[in-house]
Amino acid sequence: MAYFRKMQAKNKQGYKWICVKDGPSDPVTGKRQQISRRADTKKEAEAKVDEALKKLTEHGISEKKVRNLPFEKVAEEWINTYSRGKVKASTVRIRRSEIKILLRYIAKVNIDKVTSRMHQKILNDLDDKGYSKTTIEGVHITAGMIFKYAVKEKMRIDNPCVGAVIPVKKLTVEDIENNTIGEKYLERLELFEFLNVVKKHGLEFDLERFYLLAFSGMRSGEMCALKWPDINFDTNEIRITKTLYNPNNNMQKYELTPPKTAGSIRTIDIDDSIMKMLKTHKAKQAEKKLANRHKYKDYHDKNFVFCHDNGYPFVQLNLILRMNRLLKMTSIKKHATPHIFRHTHISMLAEAGVDLITIMKRVGHDDRETTLKIYTHVTEKMKKNASEKIKNHFESILNLTELR
Repeated sequence: MAYFRKMQAKNKQGYKWICVKDGPSDPVTGKRQQISRRADTKKEAEAKVDEALKKLTEHGISEKKVRNLPFEKVAEEWINTYSRGKVKASTVRIRRSEIKILLRYIAKVNIDKVTSRMHQKILNDLDDKGYSKTTIEGVHITAGMIFKYAVKEKMRIDNPCVGAVIPVKKLTVEDIENNTIGEKYLERLELFEFLNVVKKHGLEFDLERFYLLAFSGMRSGEMCALKWPDINFDTNEIRITKTLYNPNNNMQKYELTPPKTAGSIRTIDIDDSIMKMLKTHKAKQAEKKLANRHKYKDYHDKNFVFCHDNGYPFVQLNLILRMNRLLKMTSIKKHATPHIFRHTHISMLAEAGVDLITIMKRVGHDDRETTLKIYTHVTEKMKKNASEKIKNHFESILNLTELR
């Protein structure tokens, strides 16, 4: 049954109607809940009450409880719960970064007032501002998880992210010309030139690290996390089970986390010459370790393959800085980071005739698209080269005019 009463208001008619109806009992206290709404007419007030009752009875959503619940508060509540699950610290850091982007748009908007249109506008605006597709997808996924949490916790009925369209940038001729797959890896002569510079001008550990990256296909974080028990000198194999996470580049504040994907946990065979190099490095390191354990009171004895004199592992930034130094001594013009050796190794395997599935397993690659592009690019080049070799070798036979 509905109860109505008038109240003074600053509208044309000078009053509004308040409608009150009994709702279900509070599940916690057991007390009767009354729902009241106001409007210019009895009919409008009752319609508002019925809508609130429907939310409460069918979905368990109390408008009173979510009335002053902004998106930013729910996002913080969600990330606090999310970070306690089985997720890597690096993933949580990315999610927080994506939340910061969302807060620029809807921080103060009540959680139940965010619409699908609002969410799509956010994605479109990020695209207009030049954000990458990966970033936009990340923002969309994070928002979806937050609203899924809100639905589960009876804060709203639906997830406004469902059905959203991720903007796709149109590929231009300029994009194609400026972003060829050949830029993603070093050609054989480029690799030879870089490693030759490493031999002549490399600093301590440069030779071992860059050769290992080039001939293993491992990620730089995986190499930084290597410990001596991971290397089997009897079988010439390296077991990859972890990666080094260090967002602040503080050697003492590192974290060892599982690799990027489950497929990244793998055992790979390494060329005998590289293993001999690592064996020599281990013997030298053992000598230094004896002296440094007494030199440094806080010596970090954790068996890292590549470490500072105090035992702490090198972070990825050290590798980037070393590589930049060496690149300046080469003629290589490509934008190269240590990750280019991962792609280079894929090209080397393809050129050696290794099949795609074996390559994927060896590098623990989750990005099939990039691997396939490099593999196809290299094998297509090999086919063209094969045609040229045949032509050069059998030129006299192929010259049909002489046969007539």
